[in-house]
Amino acid sequence: METARVSSWFAHLVKARNRHGVHSPFVFDLIEHVLRARPALPEHAAIEALRQDLLDSDQEITVNDLGAGSRVSDKSVRRVAEMARASLKPARQAQMLQRLARMTDARQVIELGTSFGLTTLYLAQGAENGTVTTIEGCPQVQRIALHHFEQLKQRNIVPVLGSFQRTLPEALHRSGRIDLAFIDGHHAEEPTMAYFEQCLAKSHDATVIVIDDIHWSRGMEAAWARIKAHDRVTVTIDLYDLGLVFLRGGQAKEHFRLRY
Repeated sequence: METARVSSWFAHLVKARNRHGVHSPFVFDLIEHVLRARPALPEHAAIEALRQDLLDSDQEITVNDLGAGSRVSDKSVRRVAEMARASLKPARQAQMLQRLARMTDARQVIELGTSFGLTTLYLAQGAENGTVTTIEGCPQVQRIALHHFEQLKQRNIVPVLGSFQRTLPEALHRSGRIDLAFIDGHHAEEPTMAYFEQCLAKSHDATVIVIDDIHWSRGMEAAWARIKAHDRVTVTIDLYDLGLVFLRGGQAKEHFRLRY
């Protein structure tokens, strides 16, 4: 972990509360039903088997990175196993997103950054009554994700290939009102704000927007500060790796840092 990241991580630990320090009924309920780890469900096993296949893979692919790049490699040809180790959301986080989608009964989910599709599969399982539209910029990465979707016969996923800038407006137009957005890619301040604003335009009071890697860089921390200050944002939860944004009408603005 880079020195700046180590410093921000320790600052987070100092300021973060556990569930016993939270007095908001809404946030306490969220901690109990979404954030707290749960035993693995039978449906998780197939996705985690795909994770192990990726980590064991000796395949190499050509990557055209349209986002902020990788902390691990700037090569265009990369090993799938190395990419998986660096970029896959840990099972704990992906399963938390599944519980969030399920708790909110999300019908329209937007994911920016399919990667190899494991988090997409978790979101699709959580949004069992809805659809997950997921955008990926790299054709060879998307090809692997599509194979995973077919292997698990997960039919409520709509894959989109292309840059976020080009494809997000049309994806949002097709989705209409969105219930959950997961912004995971292009980790820079201005693009993150642009995607957030576009998702916000299609949101409602019960929409949840999740921002990945809010402490990835100073730019991402600046974006997170701007999001917290936004007029439509009422509750935010800083989990260090992820930021949860709620737009609950009629609720006083509150910001939380939590250990989970």
